[in-house]
Amino acid sequence: MDKFVIVFSTALNEDEAARIGKTVVEEGLAACCNIVPRIRSIYTWKGKTSDEAEALSIYKTRAALFGKLKARIKALHGYEVPEIIAIDIKDGLPDYLAWINEVTKG
Repeated sequence: MDKFVIVFSTALNEDEAARIGKTVVEEGLAACCNIVPRIRSIYTWKGKTSDEAEALSIYKTRAALFGKLKARIKALHGYEVPEIIAIDIKDGLPDYLAWINEVTKG
């Protein structure tokens, strides 16, 4: 069976997250994108500590597509250095994993 990953990416707001999510799902790079519309992120950027509201996108895809998904999110993203990280899915409902495999392309 293929290997699968969960990909996390933050965006400036819910609209940006939805635009990116819809694009990558329609292109078959991710099976789905869940959006948590308002999270609070505290981070250091260019020497300053920031405390900002963002949106969190959670993508499910095949591990083999992560490189393409990462590049596409970066190309569509408004941030200079967007968060795009992946975690391996160790196990899952076989029917759900088969669905991810079925609807993703590449």
